[in-house]
Amino acid sequence: MSVVSSVLVPYASYLRVYEPLAAFPAAERAHWARYAGRERIPTAQDELRRSLADLAATPPVGVPAHESADAFVAEVDGVVCVCPWRTRLRGWLALDGLTDMFPGAVLDAVLPPVVRGQAVADHERWAERNPDARPWIRTAVWQVPVRWFVLFSDEEREYREAGEGGEPPLLRYRTPMVQARRRLARGLKTLRDSMDDGPLTEGLVDVGRWLEEFHPRALVELDYGGLVHALPPKQLAADRSAADVAEGIAALGAGDADRASEAYARLAERWRAVRDRQFAN
Repeated sequence: MSVVSSVLVPYASYLRVYEPLAAFPAAERAHWARYAGRERIPTAQDELRRSLADLAATPPVGVPAHESADAFVAEVDGVVCVCPWRTRLRGWLALDGLTDMFPGAVLDAVLPPVVRGQAVADHERWAERNPDARPWIRTAVWQVPVRWFVLFSDEEREYREAGEGGEPPLLRYRTPMVQARRRLARGLKTLRDSMDDGPLTEGLVDVGRWLEEFHPRALVELDYGGLVHALPPKQLAADRSAADVAEGIAALGAGDADRASEAYARLAERWRAVRDRQFAN
């Protein structure tokens, strides 16, 4: 769990990549093979609790001293795939954005300057030895970035209502890496053919570069994560954001600006309402 999402839990969404065991070096592959065979594999809630425990310590631990040996596990067509948590790396990367999210006094109270300074120094030393490292998980707080939806189709949407036994609701999308890359390339071409480069096209380029780092037979997952607790059940069940994004891009490609604007308006209103909850009492 990144520092950002730890501070504002539990309202974060996640973009994850699960790679087949063959994508990992031999020693790490053996570790993940044993790990995937465990009776109980930690969940996203377990990862969240560990992050909160670190922040509650005195002094708070902004970034773990050691990298996590845990991962999320999925089976794709009989092939075991894993998504390493890489909690320490994600914590370092999240530190970069904290100064833009919090006033100085609040940030100092959550993570004192000496703690942040030590984390930055540790990351710089580590990055020199690991220049090609990248996280398997990206996190967004109080939103799902529009660019993430470009990777998925509405048919890949999985929705589960909250269970009577306390089981939380679930809303996620999963797609093969080859499909995610194909949709991203098509969407990017349509946007560039229809309008000037802007935040959405720049964001898609960034996601595309990230996806290129992974095995072509990987699985890509968009998980609403803690956002399912921020949305009323009726609104969550009706959320078809991936369909709205696909419709908007298709409309742009067909030169139908009015239909593209309508799709974007639905999407913008839905996520504006979610972000507004961040400031509600």
